[in-house]
Amino acid sequence: MKVIIQQNYDKMCEWAANHIMAAINNHKGDKPFILGLPTGSSPLGVYARLIEYYKAGKVSFKNVVTFNMDEYVGLPKTHHESYWFFMHDNFFDHIDIPKENVNILDGMAADLEAECARYEAKIASYGGIDLFLGGSGVDGHIAFNEPFTSLCARTGVRHHQPPRHPVTGEPPLPHPTLCSDLPLRRLRSPSAGVSPQLI
Repeated sequence: MKVIIQQNYDKMCEWAANHIMAAINNHKGDKPFILGLPTGSSPLGVYARLIEYYKAGKVSFKNVVTFNMDEYVGLPKTHHESYWFFMHDNFFDHIDIPKENVNILDGMAADLEAECARYEAKIASYGGIDLFLGGSGVDGHIAFNEPFTSLCARTGVRHHQPPRHPVTGEPPLPHPTLCSDLPLRRLRSPSAGVSPQLI
């Protein structure tokens, strides 16, 4: 693991965004670049800089396929608290990524186990993730994978009792969460990943 320390949050986000941009621009071959993405407050600065780079013509997302970590069960994608809404509002609506290249778990799926299996299979069909942007909370959680979650865990429904809003700053969780295991698989993978942290 390579640890890079930056002076502050802005510098950290700038480094991470440049790292992601370089990885996309240096990607070769017909296969699209596969990017794992998080939600929450930590990556907002990274997303803002990637939008700036796109608008400046420094990077294109036309050949990028994304997979997000998680989604709330029972929230439609257009709900302002859904992660689908968050990602489009803060990132996807401002870049040139094709809509069909955006992958987010469906928290409204009638069969949640089938939805998790579908998500796993789609990730596998691309050969895995090329680069994963992640972050861990002060208690060690990665997405909705809490510190006690097995590194062998797969995509599944996570139930949270009690809500951990004192840690995340988010309101209490009203729904179980449909959680992808992308961050845990990245920890087990030899491929590249970047995890901005503000300590």
